[in-house]
Amino acid sequence: MATAKAPIVIIGSGLAGYNVAREVRKLDKQVPILLVTAERGDFYYKPGLSTALAQKKTAAMLVGTPAGEMACSLELTLVADTETTALDLERRRILTSQGPFDYGKLVLALGADPIVLPIAGDGAACCLSVNDLAGYAIWRTQLAPARRVAVMGAGLIGCEFANDLLHAGITPVVIDPNPLPLATLIPPTAGQALCDALAAAGVQWRLGAAVNAIERVASGFCLKLTDDRMLEADLMLSAVGLRPRTSLARACGLGVKRGILVDEFGQTSARDVFAIGDCAEYGAGVLPFVQPIMLAARQLAQTLTGASSAIRFGPMPVIVKTPAHPVVVLTPPPATTGAWSTEPSEGGVVQWFTTPVGQIRGFVLTGAATQRRAEAMKRLDA
Repeated sequence: MATAKAPIVIIGSGLAGYNVAREVRKLDKQVPILLVTAERGDFYYKPGLSTALAQKKTAAMLVGTPAGEMACSLELTLVADTETTALDLERRRILTSQGPFDYGKLVLALGADPIVLPIAGDGAACCLSVNDLAGYAIWRTQLAPARRVAVMGAGLIGCEFANDLLHAGITPVVIDPNPLPLATLIPPTAGQALCDALAAAGVQWRLGAAVNAIERVASGFCLKLTDDRMLEADLMLSAVGLRPRTSLARACGLGVKRGILVDEFGQTSARDVFAIGDCAEYGAGVLPFVQPIMLAARQLAQTLTGASSAIRFGPMPVIVKTPAHPVVVLTPPPATTGAWSTEPSEGGVVQWFTTPVGQIRGFVLTGAATQRRAEAMKRLDA
C-alpha cells in the first residue's frame, strides 16, 4: 500500500481517472491520492457531449460536480490546469508544469485525442472536434447561426451528433468513405436500417466518399469530396475517431502499440505504473467505452490498495444514442468464427452472430428491438 510520502498519483480527470480515485477511496480512507489534470478538474459525463443539444444544455450545465467538490468528496489533492511533461520511472516521479510529484503507484488515465485528417484548403483548420467541455463550449458558440453542418465520420460519435443536431433544427450532412453508417461496428442490414431511419428524420448522407478539401466561400464553406461531389456548409464537425494519448508513455520507454500496453492487472511494462481508459490497450485491444472503464476501475482499485485483482471483461453491449433509431450491439469476441443472421422483427432489426456449432456470441438490435437487450444477453453462449 502506498505511504503518505508516496501517494497514488492519477494523471487525468476524465471518467477513468475519477472513477479510479472513487473506487480507491471506497477501499482505503487513508491512502493519499494526488490527481493531476490539464483541465479544470470538473467532473462531467463525457458521452453526454453528443446528446447535449437535445437536452438544451450548455457546457456549464454539463458539469456534474465542480472540481473543488470532487477533491473534497474524494479526499484527494487536485492539481488542475497542469500539463504533465514527462514520467521519470527511475525516480518514481512525474514532471509537470507545476513541478515534480513523487508517486508510490501511478495511474495513467490520459484519454485520447481526436484524429485530425490531412485535408487541403483554407477552411480545413476550421473543422471542430468535440472531445471535452472546452470543445463543446466552442461548438455551441459557433453552432448558433448555423443551419447546415457537415459531419465527417459516420461512426458512433458522428451518428450521435448528427441525430442531436436535428433537435436544434440544423441539417446534418454526414460524410464517410464506408457505404453505410457504423460500418465497422454493425452488419449491413442493421446499418441500412439506421441509415434509412436517420434519413427519414432529416439527416443527409454522403457515403462512399471522404473530404478532399475545404475552401472558404461567401456563404460559409465549400467541401470537395473524393468522388468530386461538392457541398456547402456553415460549420464542420470532425468525428473520424480518437487516437490514444501515448506520447508520455513512449518517451519513457513503456510498451505501446495503438494504446499503452497493460497486463491483466492493468499494469504497464513498468512496475507500479498502470493505465486505464481510452489510452490503455488490453489483450482485446483499446476499449473506448464506458462499461470497460467502470469495470477496470473497480478491479484496478483493488490492485492499487494491495489486493491484486485481474481485470476480466465480460459481455458488454455498446449503446448508440440515436433516438431516431437507437442501436445496441454486442460484437463477438475477436477471431470468433461465425456469421450474422437476421430474425424478423417489427420496428427494428434483430441480428445474431452464431458460430458454426450454433453458439450465439453476439447480437445487434435496432429501433424498437433495442427493448430486447436483456433477452439478448440471456441468449449468449459463454
